[in-house]
Amino acid sequence: MTTSEHTTTGPRLGNAPVSYGVYGEGAGGDGASGDALLASMAEAGYAGSELGPPGFFGTPEETATLFARHGLTAVGAYIPVHYALGDDVVAYDMRRMEQTCRELAACAERSGGRPLAILADEGSQALLENPARAWDDRSLALDEAGWQRLARLSGRAVELAASYGLRTSFHPHISTYVESPWEVDRLLDLTEVGLTLDIAHLQLAGGDPVECLRNWRERINHVHVKDVDTDVVRRAKAERRKDFDTWWAEVCVPFGKGDVDIDAFLAELLRGGYRDWLVVEQDRAPTPADHYPRVAAEQAANHTWLAAKVAAHS
Repeated sequence: MTTSEHTTTGPRLGNAPVSYGVYGEGAGGDGASGDALLASMAEAGYAGSELGPPGFFGTPEETATLFARHGLTAVGAYIPVHYALGDDVVAYDMRRMEQTCRELAACAERSGGRPLAILADEGSQALLENPARAWDDRSLALDEAGWQRLARLSGRAVELAASYGLRTSFHPHISTYVESPWEVDRLLDLTEVGLTLDIAHLQLAGGDPVECLRNWRERINHVHVKDVDTDVVRRAKAERRKDFDTWWAEVCVPFGKGDVDIDAFLAELLRGGYRDWLVVEQDRAPTPADHYPRVAAEQAANHTWLAAKVAAHS
């Protein structure tokens, strides 16, 4: 792996605030607590976490203090950019990205490591209403000018992250302009950014996670592990639902309860020498703080399940 940071042991396991319903500018349910969230991750055995939206854990200094208090590494942060929208919207996204970069840099300065700025397209309303598009239907895809713009903006984002000492990766995501494997291929051709392989998003977009891993192995520098009920997406498409955030909260399920062959993927991933982070994500609706114990128990079970699979293939 040319873009990965290897360790001498197996991959470390992290989680992400989205597993607790923390995402977007709303940043979680009523009383959402960054301190309680990190405490539950640490108690479950996770070694690190991605950040939430900018400011969720406080100022850069407060964020670094919280992570250090719980003995967790700041792995990186998901950074959405509206690549296909106007310059004013992109400028706003870049300002939020810079805030996130300051938070990640503060954590790295406090506790070491070199976190990832994980870029992702934010799509459009039309794409939210048309998830998992057929590969031969390019009617909603970027045109050539759109791809060139995405490449330029990604280059700017990479430079911004590098100015804070951060690595970068790009996260293909359902209902965005980088969803299907052919779109990932185009991204990789046009940029030099690393790749976050989210096995569930790729499977929902019609890809085979193991095949995608083999095709893109040299560019992969981060992995998101989630299990999903693919029937939820099939029903949403058949019913032409427009409430993406509502039905998406039903897609992710505990490990071993869904349709992703995580075991086969891990066998291929570890056989190839991957030693970076495996970040657990079980996307859910915004979760009130008083529901954290139930969520924490589920994430602890995910950790136990995944750790056993990693040990079996290491």
